[in-house]
Amino acid sequence: MSHPHPELGLPPALPEGALRIVALGGLGEIGRNMAVFEYEGRLLIVDCGVLFPEPDQPGIDLILPDFDYIRDRLDDVEAVVLTHAHEDHIGAVPYLLRERRDIPIVGSRLTLALIEAKLTEHRIQPSKREVVEGERHRFGPFDCEFLAVNHSIPDALAVAIRTPAGIVLHTGDFRMDQLPSDGRLTDLGGFARLGAEGVDLLMSDSTNAEVPGFVTSEREIAPVIDEVIRTAGKRVIVASFASHIHRVQQVIDSAEKHGRKVALVGRSMVRNMGVARDLGYLRVSPGLIVDAKEIEGWPPEDVVLICTGSQGEPMAALSRMANRDHPIRIAEGDTVLLASSLVPGNETAVNNVINGLSRWGARVVHKGNAKVHVSGHAAAGELLYVLNLTRPSNFMPVHGEWRHLRAHAKLAALTGVPDDHIVIAEDGVVVDLVDGRAKIVGAVPAGYVYVDGTSVGDVTDFALKDRRILGEEGFISIVIVVDTATGKLAAGPEIHARGSGIDPAMFDDILPQVERALQDNAADGVVDIQQVRRVVRRTVGRWVSDTYRRRPMIIPVVVEV
Repeated sequence: MSHPHPELGLPPALPEGALRIVALGGLGEIGRNMAVFEYEGRLLIVDCGVLFPEPDQPGIDLILPDFDYIRDRLDDVEAVVLTHAHEDHIGAVPYLLRERRDIPIVGSRLTLALIEAKLTEHRIQPSKREVVEGERHRFGPFDCEFLAVNHSIPDALAVAIRTPAGIVLHTGDFRMDQLPSDGRLTDLGGFARLGAEGVDLLMSDSTNAEVPGFVTSEREIAPVIDEVIRTAGKRVIVASFASHIHRVQQVIDSAEKHGRKVALVGRSMVRNMGVARDLGYLRVSPGLIVDAKEIEGWPPEDVVLICTGSQGEPMAALSRMANRDHPIRIAEGDTVLLASSLVPGNETAVNNVINGLSRWGARVVHKGNAKVHVSGHAAAGELLYVLNLTRPSNFMPVHGEWRHLRAHAKLAALTGVPDDHIVIAEDGVVVDLVDGRAKIVGAVPAGYVYVDGTSVGDVTDFALKDRRILGEEGFISIVIVVDTATGKLAAGPEIHARGSGIDPAMFDDILPQVERALQDNAADGVVDIQQVRRVVRRTVGRWVSDTYRRRPMIIPVVVEV
């Protein structure tokens, strides 16, 4: 197997007739999926998604791929191909289009409709190209064939990219549900046909590579949801991904069956389901859906609410309900159904929401105590099936954390892909397909770009470190007045603290130490203000550490006279 190396340098020039692949996200992580393909100086992008922040990234709203690798070459981009409409595959498109607005966006009907609704909020009118499974379209030197795949959102696609360098099959996110609720199967016949033609590189979804067997069919979930709604004595509140149209359809069908009205709660839920309904992907009987503002007036046994927040997102509707910070108040006897999988890293946030809901008397049904969700990603048995169908000459696992990528690589080796033809890359690693062989040839920067409100890229890892310190340890500020001619203390010091947990009266012990340190500094003839700040910070920091075993942020404020 070919492994990334931390000391990889910049890649050499792309050889003539070779295809270059650079993942700017989605390798070693769940999210930020974005792959850049280059042939003869032209670029094709597959997906452009976001990663959601973790608890140790306070204040961050979204994490984007780093566009620096292509920023000076945006005019070379032929198109952005979107495999499906999940946020981890389309969420960064608005930020890319801010830099070049006329890049063609290619995708299925639903994918384009959902991205257009998102772009409207950013006041961007995209250049769209709708495609359907079974079609082939050329974008510059890239001949792209689109194949249907089954996923947890309708209209998902895989894409086979043909260039003179060979055929690359990118599966996107997929599973092999043999009884999908919408009847749309993964095109295994198309995969087999490509395998017979010769797949030079397979890039395949790795999320469930550690899970044995095959995923449960979506149809097995409907009876469980129906039973929850049938037996609920009062309101039912269902939390789901705002893009999970299949799940919302199941809830709507059950609600109608049991004579309940449905209200959609959460901006993204209302927007996405409105688009899905307009396009015919969501079937809703007239009068079944009512405005969420009117729902409090209905008898609780006649109501089902469908909302966002299944991952414990702090600003989503369900989290706010759990915290009593939402117009919809959780009451004794309500039933809350978390109809989604648990994204790695969100366990604590989701458990906090479950506890908050339980506190107010709700019965919480979730994947841990009922079969209320199935994964949208192929398990190991399905991945093996695809590997055997396509018989790739080279294999590169994508979309997964490190453990998923390595597990998928082992599956490829079991099917006969030679170890030296299996490429395990990470974000920024450059892979060239030359003469039928995929090899790592270098690396480019592919770090995190943080979105904080309207700020994009201004927050650095250093700033996040400061935020973590402030959140965990608080801060101490020391105000002094210094004579700039002599470096002597003219007034102060005054000490103020927030969040440090230290009794202000205890600062009387440190004031003499600060004064002595500044006197010694002045006696040595030091008048540099930066040096004065360092002396103050070091003196106070040492005292706090020795006395309290804490490390708050120390902020010296020096006034010069």
